[in-house]
Amino acid sequence: MAHYALITLVVKNQEKLAAYLKVGGPAVAKHQGIAIAGGPESQQLQNPHGETKGVVLEFPSAEHITAWLEDPELAEVHALRNEGADVTILSLPKIA
Repeated sequence: MAHYALITLVVKNQEKLAAYLKVGGPAVAKHQGIAIAGGPESQQLQNPHGETKGVVLEFPSAEHITAWLEDPELAEVHALRNEGADVTILSLPKIA
């Protein structure tokens, strides 16, 4: 069953986050994930913690999300994301 990764990013370093955005998509696709909402054009409506971006990714299963996050070949990609922003990632099951 589909699972979704809800990702919020509070920007720390705009240059590093921009660099991540160039390589993040292929890293997600490697684990059969697709972006279904959000991205660089996300509009922050309320957050006292700084400039925030967000994206919702769809994966075939929770295991695919875990595999994406734990893939040793993507360690540098994830590190770049974490250098560019304070990141929160939630795994959300599809509600039937």
